[in-house]
Amino acid sequence: MSLPPGLRLSFGLLSVLPVGFVEADRRVFGASMAWAPLVGAVLGALQAAAFLLLDLAGAGTAPAAVLAVGLGAVLTRALHLDGLADVADGLGSGRPAAEALAVMKRSDIGPFGVVALVFTLLAQVAAVGAATHPALALVLAGATARLALTWACSPGVPPARPDGLGAQVAGTVPVRIPLAWTCALSALAAAVAAWWTRSAADVLLLTAAVPAALGAAVLFRRHLVRRFGGITGDVLGALAELAGTTVLIFATLG
Repeated sequence: MSLPPGLRLSFGLLSVLPVGFVEADRRVFGASMAWAPLVGAVLGALQAAAFLLLDLAGAGTAPAAVLAVGLGAVLTRALHLDGLADVADGLGSGRPAAEALAVMKRSDIGPFGVVALVFTLLAQVAAVGAATHPALALVLAGATARLALTWACSPGVPPARPDGLGAQVAGTVPVRIPLAWTCALSALAAAVAAWWTRSAADVLLLTAAVPAALGAAVLFRRHLVRRFGGITGDVLGALAELAGTTVLIFATLG
């Protein structure tokens, strides 16, 4: 059974999984962003499986955490990390929006980008290693990270450029879709955490991680829209990294 075009494009844009090329217009690009949380959950599940296998094989929590986070970068072609680095360089340049966007389009990575990558990856590895339930945290982080993209593509969020991924997806996803995903993901997180952990504190913490991460992404998105004039593919990547890292950090609390 073939995947719907929007879901196939979502896997094609957000992962290295071999789904085949699909011709796309703005409608299909919008559908791809609507499916993004499912793609994130699949990628997070692959990371969680890698972590559990390595941990069970005796690799230890720290090496398993490093390799699970590294696998996430491989599975996404480091797409979101690249976006984070570019946004950090654009913000760090202190230049007007048009010049900052030009900085972000360069192929090299500046010092602000390097620092952002180092601290983000360190935070993710440390959080996975310290999480009470790391496998569950990885799946939830993967889905929530891509849900931040779905929210960023809702009406009222403009593109920063007339071309590029931001222009293709800006305003294409009705608010009811990310809202439904948020409710479903929060409910699923609560149900799975209750079954997996048997701890009321863990259920509360992991459920709260979803709105907390999305709230942080919304605040960051608003700042970036004011700074750059709208969203770009790089902005979407930075939002995903922020939301996913926030979930992982929440998983260490309590």
